Amino acid sequence: MVFNMKPEIKAELIAVGAVDVDKSLLGRITVPTAGPGAGNTAFFFSSCGHRVRLAVNEGSPLRAVMEGNDLVILKGGTEFARGKLEEELVHCPGQAYITLSEKCIFDCKFCPVPKLDGRVKSLGEVLELIENANATGKMTAISITSGIAETVEKEVVRAIEVVRAVKKYNVPIGVSVYPTPDSSRRLKEAGAIEIKYNVETMDREVYDRVCAGQNLDFILESLRDAVGVFGRNRVFSNIIIGLGESDENVEEAIEELASMGVIPILRAGSMHPLRAGEVYIERPTLERILKLTHVLRRILDEHGLRADVSQTMCLPCTGCDMNPHTDLV
Repeated sequence: MVFNMKPEIKAELIAVGAVDVDKSLLGRITVPTAGPGAGNTAFFFSSCGHRVRLAVNEGSPLRAVMEGNDLVILKGGTEFARGKLEEELVHCPGQAYITLSEKCIFDCKFCPVPKLDGRVKSLGEVLELIENANATGKMTAISITSGIAETVEKEVVRAIEVVRAVKKYNVPIGVSVYPTPDSSRRLKEAGAIEIKYNVETMDREVYDRVCAGQNLDFILESLRDAVGVFGRNRVFSNIIIGLGESDENVEEAIEELASMGVIPILRAGSMHPLRAGEVYIERPTLERILKLTHVLRRILDEHGLRADVSQTMCLPCTGCDMNPHTDLV
């Protein structure tokens, strides 16, 4: 049987975002504690060198079954995609991707984390997770992200402590946090090689409505500074698709970020039950995902940027997004 993961298939899997599957078939999986997907059970599906992360939802129009060692995804009872379950290391295959604080003082309306009141991991807990991941022999990178339990500065300090402590593993280290005026320099000096500060959306009206308390201009300034510290192709930023922005706004945002040397990551928005009534999110269709990914590819190429050279965090994982240089073929 020839596996198949054409761009159109991956885009549709992302657009649907979930499958109906017996959880007992999935083996060891983790529940994410950061970002819009926090709290949802999900797994990684791999086919033809491409990967997608799918939530488990009995109401999905897609259903997955096992045939021998293959996971087969059915659409309307007909085989739609065939591949393998891919085991997570910590949060994703190959990486120890760890959330330091599973709570946040900001109240972004697309994110359930402030409603979940999660834990704050101690330094010892984080180091144990990374040591256990390293012991498998499969750890190719360490990625650190965090909510904000108390203050932005305290989270940056905690990230710096972790980075310094895990440099000994000699694998690439990436960090995604809310910036401070000197966070890029301090994290680079600690040993991080890549950084991600998320703009979330560049539609100013939408931003003011869904990201209250955050400062888009400061984040953009921090991204520009980060490119000077980490270099081109080493600085990233999420743009959530489906918050009410237009395709034209997304294209303008991609152009603005790429002109700085920042690689945007287009993340399909999803409505979390804990945010019902607070925000409207329209998950992008497969057509919109493909259209915007082609726009992203074109603009990155025009600016001499590559989304396939990153070593940490979301771009090498590719589970939640279309990587324009690895998923478009």
